Amino acid sequence: MASETFVSALLLVTGVVAAAILIVAVLPVLWGMVGTFSSSSAATDKSMRTDFKIVTTFAKYAPGAVPPPWAGVCATIWMKNIGTARIGTGDLNLADVYFGKSDNFGRGTLNSPPGSAISRNLQYAIPWNYSIKETTTNNVWEPGETVEVNAFFPYPSTLSGQPMYFQFTLPGAVSRSTEFTAI
Repeated sequence: MASETFVSALLLVTGVVAAAILIVAVLPVLWGMVGTFSSSSAATDKSMRTDFKIVTTFAKYAPGAVPPPWAGVCATIWMKNIGTARIGTGDLNLADVYFGKSDNFGRGTLNSPPGSAISRNLQYAIPWNYSIKETTTNNVWEPGETVEVNAFFPYPSTLSGQPMYFQFTLPGAVSRSTEFTAI
């Protein structure tokens, strides 16, 4: 009888120690996984709620009469926020713009306001700027509001009738592109 009590007590102590070791080893891993899943879920949620559409485009050859002082194509692109997420000016300032001829385009350099020192000093740069056409004054691209993007592709001769390429990519990798013809 005493041996059965001793064996039972030994098994009980062994079980408690094993459970404690398991809890100490497994709990940090579980908490780490919960943190990873929640941050991944938040990023996916923001990406899914962020959406915009290129509404219309217009590109016209400028023979050097507009800043910057060299010839090229001035394009205006209007985009509508069709998602449910608000897009702040911080994200818009970090956006990537690619613009130019369909077979010869480059990454743009944000400059604001149009014709600033940046665009005048970077020969063959692709300067671009944006303005939120909003109904409120909070400097946030709200759902349903429009952003106007202006981009300039320097080119020494006319590109009238040539296909142009434009792509706008937000820091969260939501991207839209279009091809259109310069007039």
